[in-house]
Amino acid sequence: MQTQVEIDEQTQAPESFIGRMKRIGPGFVAAATGVGTGDLVAALVAGTGYGLTFIWAIIVGAILKHFLNEGVGRWNLGSGKTILEGWRSLGKWTTIYFGIYIVIWGFVYGAAATSASAMAMNAMVPGLPIWAWAMIHGVIGFTLIWFGHYGFFEKMMMVLIGVMFITVIGSALIFLPSLGDIFTGLVPTIPDGSLMLALGLVGGVGGTITMASYGYWLKEKGWKGGSWIKTMRLDSKVAYFVTTLFTLALLIVGSQFLFGTGISINGDKGLVTLADKMGNEFTPVLRWLFLIGFWSAAFSSLLGVWNGIPYLFADFVRHFYKSEEKRNKPVTDDDPAYRVYLCWLTFPPMLLLLFGKPVELIILYGALGALFMPFLSGTLLWLLNSTRIESTYRSNWLSNTILTLCILLFGFLAVHSLIQTF
Repeated sequence: MQTQVEIDEQTQAPESFIGRMKRIGPGFVAAATGVGTGDLVAALVAGTGYGLTFIWAIIVGAILKHFLNEGVGRWNLGSGKTILEGWRSLGKWTTIYFGIYIVIWGFVYGAAATSASAMAMNAMVPGLPIWAWAMIHGVIGFTLIWFGHYGFFEKMMMVLIGVMFITVIGSALIFLPSLGDIFTGLVPTIPDGSLMLALGLVGGVGGTITMASYGYWLKEKGWKGGSWIKTMRLDSKVAYFVTTLFTLALLIVGSQFLFGTGISINGDKGLVTLADKMGNEFTPVLRWLFLIGFWSAAFSSLLGVWNGIPYLFADFVRHFYKSEEKRNKPVTDDDPAYRVYLCWLTFPPMLLLLFGKPVELIILYGALGALFMPFLSGTLLWLLNSTRIESTYRSNWLSNTILTLCILLFGFLAVHSLIQTF
């Protein structure tokens, strides 16, 4: 049984830097969830096509996402309300948009996440087809989240991050470039014809809708109130430092191993192709290391989504309860709506694995998804400068400047994506 002193130590915000470092955790969860195979492929493509030119883009992207993540955390800790409660206070339009988006997103993403994990596993253990491995990964993720609570989930994510660190960054160390080349990549440069690649790389680093789950992970960790904001900021900085390392590692691999070879990398299959090439030219051990890193990135993203997004859905649903007691009840991973969405992520998407993805659904998914990041940036800018949060915790000029830049960047990318879609 815990003593009162032990309970107080867990619930009180630490004052020292060392004390804060000992308590971080949600940031690592956010980092592991945000660094999916899409980010790795984008960095690999950039390195293959343009060498180390876009180091600056990855760093800028991580800084922007940190400020967004910090904004979500500051809103939760400073206002005592969830991000869904904040959105609802801005009008019914936010509820309508988010409700449609989260249902469609979960259906399509469920198939995409399990397929990415399955592709890596199939390359290592080819005895089963990709669709079968995808279903297995979905069920494993479902089981781990259904029966495990946040503490267990965080420990699993830490293990996967450790595996990624050893494999992905270890692979990059083999191809480590000179310091001169690295410094050259720090200078913002956009070669002819690469503007959209650069902007996409800036916008794609470190997650999208999963960032909205950060506040729920803070709550599960026991962080409540403004006294935890300093710890949360350190937690977020560590998260996006780790994100930067992983993404830069793939940029380095692409630039040093494939730059100038004419080999193209397309989608998750490109990561398998790269692993095979590394094994053929160097050693089979390197192939296995890279594939394990690929799988760790994919499966950690799957687990992060399986754990984090159901909180958002449960929070969305509680607004419609007639009972005031139910509406005011904090969202937990035992909530029936949480479990319903966990099932939604896992089982209906198996139909897409078997029969393919309906074109109309993909178009709508893409359109709604393109709007999410400007939606998040704009609503955070609104909420964090309003009377909905105490003046002590409102945004300063730097945060407002960065959030405004996020609106402009993600708004431009959204318009471009919609034009490309339709």
